[in-house]
Amino acid sequence: MAISISVVLLLVILAVVFMRNGALKLSHAAVCVLLGFSMASTSLAPTIHNGITATADIVSSLKP
Repeated sequence: MAISISVVLLLVILAVVFMRNGALKLSHAAVCVLLGFSMASTSLAPTIHNGITATADIVSSLKP
């Protein structure tokens, strides 16, 4: 579990650095994909899923 958390933390830091840099390359996208797969295996996955679902519900209920 400790290795999993440190890998997720490293990938979060790398993803933030890449996004702040402004140039998303293929290697940067790969890091973001690995971050997604790592986050899916943590205990935060249900919270993230619920947040995304709630946001999607709010956006879909808006009328232009």
